[in-house]
This record gives sequence, C-alpha cells and structure tokens, in this order.
Amino acid sequence: MTMPSRNALREYYGIGAQLAPMVHQQDDWRYEVGHPQYVTYLVPPHDVGGQPDVPVIYEEKEEELWELNTYVTCEVLGWRGVWNSEERRRRGNNDLGLSLYYGFPYYGRWIWAAARMLVDKNLISLTELLEKIAEVKARNEQR
Repeated sequence: MTMPSRNALREYYGIGAQLAPMVHQQDDWRYEVGHPQYVTYLVPPHDVGGQPDVPVIYEEKEEELWELNTYVTCEVLGWRGVWNSEERRRRGNNDLGLSLYYGFPYYGRWIWAAARMLVDKNLISLTELLEKIAEVKARNEQR
C-alpha cells in the first residue's frame, strides 16, 4: 500500500472532521457521494488501526476511582457470565454513535455499555437503573 499524498490526506481528514460532533456540518445526504466522502463514511470512529495520524503524546495518568470501579464491574460481569468481551467491545462500546463515542471518556463508554446490556438482557429494568442513578447523584450532591 502506498502512502497517500499530502493533499489526499488533507481532503480525507477535512471530510472526517466534518463528521465530529463539535464541528458537524449539515449535509443534504444526496444520493450520490464522491469517492473521498464514500471512503471517509466507511471508517467507524473507533477503527483507527492503520490510518495515518499525527504522533500521539502519551501521558502517565493515575486512574480515577470511578474508572477503576468501572473496570472491575465490567470484568465481574464477564466472570459471572453476564456478558462476553465481544458484547462489551463491539455492541456496547463501539456502537454508541459518533456523538456518544467522542463525548464520553474511555471508561464512560464501558459503564454506558454495561448499563445498556443489563437493561437489554432484562437483568434490571430501566426504571431500576434510573432510580439507582438518581440515588447516586443525590448521594454525591450531599458531599
């Protein structure tokens, strides 16, 4: 595979940037799209393997307590046989849509996937989930 030209990359990223929730430009969704738009639309937001990009600055970050708790909760759900890793990663984590995918932090997507899966499998009701969320919010507001 040859490296795309600078102009081709600029066009690709320009189209892709329009899909990001913060800068989304309204499109009339015409029946015919050009090849550059077609190629850009085919790439889901989480599938960045092999795509050219600028160097990423890695920072050492101490996980917050909620992130650690989310990780442990999701792992326990797997150990208990409630879900498997494919359900968590593909269906739950990656199928959120652009706005939620880019709008949530990494472990925010995990906990969203866990809550959605618990409701979808009828392990808890949506009402129970909403009541628990309200309870936790009230407890945190008291602090």
